[in-house]
Amino acid sequence: MAPRKLQVACSGLGRMGARHALHFLNRTPRAELVAAFTPEPSEVAWAKIHLEPSGITIYTDYDEMLRHPGLEAVVVATVTTVHAEQAIKAIQANKHVLCEKPLSTSVEISQSVVDASKTKPHLKVMCGFSRRFDASYRDAFDRMDSGAIGRPSVFRSQTCDKLDPSGFFVEYAQFSGGIFVDCNIHDIDLALWYFGQDSIVKSVVAMGITAVQPELRKYKDVDNGVGIVEFWGGKLAYFYSSRMMAAGQHDMTEVIGTEGKLSINANPIGTLVEMSEPTGIRREIPPHYYGRFEQAFVTEANEFTAACLDDLKLPFKLTGAVQAVKIGCALQESLNSGKKIYFDETGRRLEKAAL
Repeated sequence: MAPRKLQVACSGLGRMGARHALHFLNRTPRAELVAAFTPEPSEVAWAKIHLEPSGITIYTDYDEMLRHPGLEAVVVATVTTVHAEQAIKAIQANKHVLCEKPLSTSVEISQSVVDASKTKPHLKVMCGFSRRFDASYRDAFDRMDSGAIGRPSVFRSQTCDKLDPSGFFVEYAQFSGGIFVDCNIHDIDLALWYFGQDSIVKSVVAMGITAVQPELRKYKDVDNGVGIVEFWGGKLAYFYSSRMMAAGQHDMTEVIGTEGKLSINANPIGTLVEMSEPTGIRREIPPHYYGRFEQAFVTEANEFTAACLDDLKLPFKLTGAVQAVKIGCALQESLNSGKKIYFDETGRRLEKAAL
């Protein structure tokens, strides 16, 4: 008898959703992609070519998709503003959920996903922070955790996208929650992972510029942002985000301890090929985020599937996703208000929010 496979549906077939769908279709042996949802005609056309021939049912109504016979799990990869709504509906329909980051652009709405998951404790509900599944980041964490660099004290991390002259990031900014919530959310989550999920923020301050896409200002966003987060207990995190890298995607992290330092992807490479040319030696780097973290997404799909089928503990708590959004929103608020924001030792704001 063939081993049972997890019956999965993918919601959203945009840039990231299509990749999730193909991962569960072709690269997750213990899962079977049975359905997909999208309201977008162009995405439906893509699905009819790439998914429907494999027997996958395409829906343009999300609620109808949730009623697909035998469906057990949903991957939510739609626009950020509906992540929480769709995740909660799936939970209420008794489905496991893998939700793309962030859960929402709001702390309160993100918390509502956690609250919904608590009503169905038998379900696996996970926020898709892809770097948690990257082999290099896991290796660095294990080395730090073993005491290789002493006490981790300073965390420096960046998410830097290759410049997209099409204007994609300008239009996306109206839904993304801002560069710190959308872009640096990965780095914020990493800081909480490496420093400890119980880390409490003491202060945040942020600033940014629109160096190449001034249209972002109408959405109160920037194309380059810097944020500094101070944690109680003497730990500091520095985040940099950018939408204008010329050479390609450069996402890197440094963890600085009292006895050493760990660097992840400090010198990015797309392949092991180096080109010796009259002007010098160069190498190409990945052109986009997926080019760097493709295997991490595949690992994520497989580990989520195993957790659902074998009732395994998820690799990190869903509450951490709310904490990451809280920090990202505070940084975005500081960016737009020009003010430093303070928190007490319990994590409570010391002044009323300005936004």
